[in-house]
Amino acid sequence: MSTLHWPHWPKGLARDLSVPQTDLYANVEISAWRWPDKIFLIFYGATLTFAQFKRECEYLAGYLQRVCGVRKGDRVLLYLQNSPQFIITFYAILRAGGVVVPVNPMNRGEELKHLVLDSGARVAVAAQDLMVNVAPQLGAGLDHLVVVCYRDYLDGGGQAGDSGVNRAAAENEHRAPDFVCAPRRDDLPPGAIAWATALEAQYLASDRVTHVDDLCVMPYTSGTTGNPKGCMHTHRSVMHNAVAPLTWFGTPNDTVFLAALPLFHVTGMQGSMNGPLYLGASVVILARWDRTTALHAIERYRVNALSLIAAMVVDLLAHPELESFDLSSVQRINGGGAAMPEAVAARLYDLLGLHYVEGYGMTETIAPSHLNPPDRPKRQCLGIPFVGVDARVIDPTSLEELPQGETGEIIVHGPPVMQGYWNQPEATAQAFIEREGKRFLRTGDLGRVDEDGYFFMVDRLKRMINASGFKVWPAEVEALLYAHPAIHEACIIAAPDSIRGETVKAVVVLRPGWAGQVDEQAIIGWAREHMAAYKVPRQVSFVETLPKSGTGKVQWRLLQDQERERARAN
Repeated sequence: MSTLHWPHWPKGLARDLSVPQTDLYANVEISAWRWPDKIFLIFYGATLTFAQFKRECEYLAGYLQRVCGVRKGDRVLLYLQNSPQFIITFYAILRAGGVVVPVNPMNRGEELKHLVLDSGARVAVAAQDLMVNVAPQLGAGLDHLVVVCYRDYLDGGGQAGDSGVNRAAAENEHRAPDFVCAPRRDDLPPGAIAWATALEAQYLASDRVTHVDDLCVMPYTSGTTGNPKGCMHTHRSVMHNAVAPLTWFGTPNDTVFLAALPLFHVTGMQGSMNGPLYLGASVVILARWDRTTALHAIERYRVNALSLIAAMVVDLLAHPELESFDLSSVQRINGGGAAMPEAVAARLYDLLGLHYVEGYGMTETIAPSHLNPPDRPKRQCLGIPFVGVDARVIDPTSLEELPQGETGEIIVHGPPVMQGYWNQPEATAQAFIEREGKRFLRTGDLGRVDEDGYFFMVDRLKRMINASGFKVWPAEVEALLYAHPAIHEACIIAAPDSIRGETVKAVVVLRPGWAGQVDEQAIIGWAREHMAAYKVPRQVSFVETLPKSGTGKVQWRLLQDQERERARAN
């Protein structure tokens, strides 16, 4: 295990962390006991206290147990956008003894069918605007469906008659998306029941029988190399990565978080939901990313902690009225998913006087396995191995450990690593290797370690352009292109070349007002001045937007596939 990074460990933080050895639901009980009247959730002006949150969790858990038959270990699909109902459902499933299967709201048809059949879930909680997608699974895997109307928590809560949710949303409702403001539907299919009706029954859940090493949540991988696989995480692994970031940043319990990242994804789940609940902090929820709404929320609720991916920061900084908002409450901003371009990080620092603290993690590690020290972050850097994590770089072919400075596959061992893939023993076996008696997860990501023990991403193992024998890592070229004043976003893909085999192509979104001001040759000429010749894009395509996943990551594989189709057609 390398100790190069130890001199740069966050000041005052122990290298080992004592994490509560309880199930995750204990955090609901403890926070409700400590701060019953403190506001936990803020949703377009409406609020929910910790005591009210616990009560609604208990009622929904009782319904899941008594009516839906949820027992210990049963998987339950959670198919919602960010909302109070998402967080209540997450913890109600745990209270009932079940395992949460969070689903990307963008999933449709066969994608959803695969999750139902693969997980073996018989019960789902879904939003009414997504009901058309999940209803066909009733009787074809699912037996029960609880249908959520987001507006319930603007109008007064999930419980008919007796809600603790404050009706303070009227002045903000115009900023809520249309699907949040939509009235409750009554055209539910057989086997479905409205959320409000389920809670109105006020069933009480039975005694908890969940153990710290029982399964807690089973998020599915993105499926970029085949059907998505369920990552099995226990209460112990989820608790570790809910608590550890709070100690890493020295976060006080009166912090106000902005939940802008999707909660179905592990980064938002841990940083904007599980961590704040454990801490007893308040969370301002955005159902969907909107930069204007985000700026208003930061100003009005004095938000202190922002978790934003690079694409969100780019969007925020491009707001035409950015400087009119009071953002002085923000004390930290962190994220991951893709390296933050140097030019964007510099603009962010000029605006807020804060460094963007980058981290790295996977669905398989339930968020971070690496994080930059807050007092000494490096730009475009994954950070150092996180609390309790042993990370190394190996040759992806020989599996031999590589010396500092050489590029290879990153492997990780530690508390946040999953148990394996659900019902996929072969895939699980392929994902892990043994070294020195430890079980390491192969990340499939290429990286290197510098002289200070910081890890740097080079690219995905299979995302490389071989141009006349020169290896081009797209992420590096993308980061360089962001320094061009006309470029808002960029994605690098491989284009077939009769001479070089492959060549570099840039798919570019221009900043407002730059259309017609620059062309392909202007971008290529600029690139020649700012990067090695073999990295320079030989082709540039201009588009209005880049395709993105539900977590905001650019879908480079989709662009790559489209490029190959064009080449075959020609």
